[in-house]
Amino acid sequence: MKIKLVEKRKPGTKTGPGKFYANPVNVGRKTLKDIAKDIAGRSSLTRGDIENVLSNFVDRLPSYLRDGFSVQLSEFGTMRLTLSSEGSLTEKAFNIEKIKPRVTFTPSTELKKELADNSYETVKKDEGKGKGKGKQEEGGTPSHP
Repeated sequence: MKIKLVEKRKPGTKTGPGKFYANPVNVGRKTLKDIAKDIAGRSSLTRGDIENVLSNFVDRLPSYLRDGFSVQLSEFGTMRLTLSSEGSLTEKAFNIEKIKPRVTFTPSTELKKELADNSYETVKKDEGKGKGKGKQEEGGTPSHP
């Protein structure tokens, strides 16, 4: 996995020494069509079948979350709806229109374990700019050792 090191300082501090932190390099975006094509190459289902299933899942997900369900996807993880709102001094003063829904994803222990088994490669500052911003070419993401 490619990373770049970014220097960060305490908030409000513009000068002085900072600390360097790892940030992942985004090499592109995988669309639903890309994912369906990749999965179709590994299964007996067609790209269209897989796109149909994934599209229907994406269509149904909001209603499951709105109805109060958490959605667990096996070894992938769990999605649930959380709410953010302004506090009020009384129940009567609470403004429902200030509620902001958010989707929270909690990865499974299996996914966390799989992602922990990474190797990292630091890229130069200018290496991540302008390259790889589009779709990944055929072959997909390289696998790690």
